[in-house]
Amino acid sequence: MGSWNNGSNSFTLLVVLFILLIIVGSNYPIAQGY
Repeated sequence: MGSWNNGSNSFTLLVVLFILLIIVGSNYPIAQGY
C-alpha cells in the first residue's frame, strides 16, 4: 500500500470499521440501548 489515495483509503477504513461494528453489535448484545 502507498500514500497515493489517502482520502479514499481513510474512507475505506471508516467503512470497514463501521461494518465490523455492526457485525460485533449483532453478535454480542451490547447495543440494546439503541
